[in-house]
Amino acid sequence: MDDTEFKACGRGGRGARLLAALQKVRRPGEAPAHEGSGDGSPTLPSPAVAGASSDRASPVLPPVAGRGALLEKLILQSRLSAASGETGSTKVAPGRGLLTALGRSIVHTPAGRGILAQIRPPSEAGSTISPAATPSLSVQSSSRASPEPPVEELQQLAVKEFRGKSGKPVPVEVNYVKLETMAGMGVYEYHVDFSPPMDSKNVRFQLIRSDPVVEIIGRTKVFDGAKLYLPVQLPKKVTNIPSQLRSDGSAVMVYIKFVKKTPPSQCVHLYNVLFKKVLLCLQLTQIGRNYFDHKGRIPIPQHRLEVWPGYVQSVADYEDGLLLNCDASFRVLRTITARDILFEIFNAAPRDYKAKAVQALVGSIVMTRYNNKTYRVDDIGWNLKPSSTFTSRNGEEITYMDYYKKMYNIQINDTAQPLLIHRPRERKGVETQAGEGEERLICLVPELCMLTGLTDEMRADHRIMKDIAGHTRVNPTQRQHALMQFVKRVNDCPEAMKILSDWGVKLHCNPIALDGRILQEEKIMMKSKSYFHNGTADWGRLLSQDSVISAVHLENWVVVFSKRDTQRAKGYVDMMIRICPSMGIQVKQPLTKELPNDSTDSYLRAIKDVLNQRVQVVVCIFPTSRDDRYSAVKRLCCVDMPVPSQVIIS
Repeated sequence: MDDTEFKACGRGGRGARLLAALQKVRRPGEAPAHEGSGDGSPTLPSPAVAGASSDRASPVLPPVAGRGALLEKLILQSRLSAASGETGSTKVAPGRGLLTALGRSIVHTPAGRGILAQIRPPSEAGSTISPAATPSLSVQSSSRASPEPPVEELQQLAVKEFRGKSGKPVPVEVNYVKLETMAGMGVYEYHVDFSPPMDSKNVRFQLIRSDPVVEIIGRTKVFDGAKLYLPVQLPKKVTNIPSQLRSDGSAVMVYIKFVKKTPPSQCVHLYNVLFKKVLLCLQLTQIGRNYFDHKGRIPIPQHRLEVWPGYVQSVADYEDGLLLNCDASFRVLRTITARDILFEIFNAAPRDYKAKAVQALVGSIVMTRYNNKTYRVDDIGWNLKPSSTFTSRNGEEITYMDYYKKMYNIQINDTAQPLLIHRPRERKGVETQAGEGEERLICLVPELCMLTGLTDEMRADHRIMKDIAGHTRVNPTQRQHALMQFVKRVNDCPEAMKILSDWGVKLHCNPIALDGRILQEEKIMMKSKSYFHNGTADWGRLLSQDSVISAVHLENWVVVFSKRDTQRAKGYVDMMIRICPSMGIQVKQPLTKELPNDSTDSYLRAIKDVLNQRVQVVVCIFPTSRDDRYSAVKRLCCVDMPVPSQVIIS
């Protein structure tokens, strides 16, 4: 049997090969055999060819399965790609033994077991095949073609809800408010390039804020140096805007390329940034990561304290869409200044004045009265006075006294007080005014700095803590009232409403109501017996009444601390030795390591010096919270020299 004809049969079954063996060999140019021929050989139904007239109906093919279905799919894909890639009809040249995908006239149809491939007779040179002349096989194939997966439809399906059955149902309101996105509004992401390239992030921000760019994209935007978010879509996919540098006037081309329309669920960070702007519009003061209302402060004069009410809020994506979580927060400030603390220390211990002052002020957070900003005190400049000079932004040499008089109309009374030093953390990609190799310092006048937070002595005074708790411990009704007050302030502030409406966001007026459940009390299992505790969620007293189930005694452990935290470290060790035996844990005296300073390298060297195979845990006491120092210690104790570790902020 001719090898070419064998290939033309496709990968059929045994029946297909047997039928091909009985097939009369057709030579090139010879007409195919028709039904009723006297040779007695079986004939094959021939599909219709474009341009050929036939009175017979197209044969009905058997269902396709197995390897033939795979071959049919490949032929259909090649045929469709060829038809879509050319205009008009597709030229077919005579030939045999090759697939139509290669431009030949032999069409392979699928053949499973006992099904022979149908062979198209050679057509005349120059004949064409159009999509309308495709055999009925193509119709069957297209109906069986695998559709594209419905990705978008699946993404829009609602999340399946899971509801519990235990406990007692009770209707509740939560401190969440729904954020509604207006119809027709969205968040459009763009990528911004500059020609020539701009390495400075500040320069890129200046170019985006320049008049030619603002005229096209508008003033409502969020830009991080590379990505640009707009509430509207620009008319072109790529927008080219000529601009110029503010410094020397050189020409710069700004390229804004459309990336995608971002759904609200992927814009959580953007909405959190918007609400930070809203809080600033409400004239709230940022202390740490939260915002507080200095106009609504509550004085506690007997303890020289005052409580500032505020809010902690965040936007997140949930099953019902975007929700704003808002809760009441409070900040305790001291009405005395850093200068008052220095005078009290000097009068109490004049010989150890500097050491005591460093211990009391360094690491604390102060707030300046003239701009309500908070700073961390990193050092005390004993050689700096309010009469000292510094270089202002315009390059002018000016004293601190003259600067505060000129900028804030504040008269400094004590000219001999030392200045407090704050070292701002360098942010990646943000340039500072200090020159290369220079350390940027912010000098603060103690007379203008109010202390924040409470000292250890204040926390140990039950009268002070009770008076503070009367204002800071609020019940659920008061929390919901604070939430409604916040929503009302936002809706009543035109500037805040404009920020939200520019981005197509609307804040609902009422909190979300849902069904909660009161669960049964949990069983607390100790070593000797189990307890059903009351609903106060405080079972610390049980630890002193019974032992833990499996106790690990602390026999070899290390405590690392700086010199200024010596007393706190001693108190911590004494407390561990006194309290832990009631829980069934025996604690021995640890190996203490006192450091001369609180630098990161000092902690790392001390830990490396004391670590061995017998050490069970390393406790590090930090004077202040610093992410770089914490990360370095954890990397050493978790990766380089694995050992259980605990960091405590003094």
